[in-house]
Amino acid sequence: MEPIRTDPKLGPLVEEHGELDVGTADDAFERLVVAIVNQQLSVESAAAIRDRLFEAVAVTPDGILAADDATLRDAGLSASKAEYVRNVADAFHTRDLTPAGLSDATDDEATEALTEIRGVGDWTAKMYLIFVLGRPDVFPVEDLGVRTAMAQLYGFDVDDRTGMCEYADVWSPYRSYAARYLWRAVD
Repeated sequence: MEPIRTDPKLGPLVEEHGELDVGTADDAFERLVVAIVNQQLSVESAAAIRDRLFEAVAVTPDGILAADDATLRDAGLSASKAEYVRNVADAFHTRDLTPAGLSDATDDEATEALTEIRGVGDWTAKMYLIFVLGRPDVFPVEDLGVRTAMAQLYGFDVDDRTGMCEYADVWSPYRSYAARYLWRAVD
């Protein structure tokens, strides 16, 4: 993690927060469902919906597929997100998207396998690569928190994704860790 420790902006965050980890999710399916719930929502709204969903149904492929639309909607999922979590449940039944199943896939191959599921875009796939697969070199420039931190710390325009990605190359092969510190900068 030397490129992060020596970065003038991230280095102090490493000192303040200590070593941060990637790949901390215990349940791959649950984490993917949570990523879908979190899409385009504030942290508070996503947490409330996530809590209601986990109270209403067993968050397993079978539990999601057995839940009726009204239950998913009452938990706070939009019609689209209800469809997306069902798509993920179907995918987990037909393919091995677990860390073991994707262990030999490159980051690009894993992203492709995940984004083939309707409702899983690049942001969601990258969250899965970081927090489930534990991939060390994923830069989620799609994430508003990452872009906000890059704007605050480095002076980028929040929409300059290309510039941010080019800058983030200096953190390779630890860009996932850099993202963790960027999130801490805006928390």
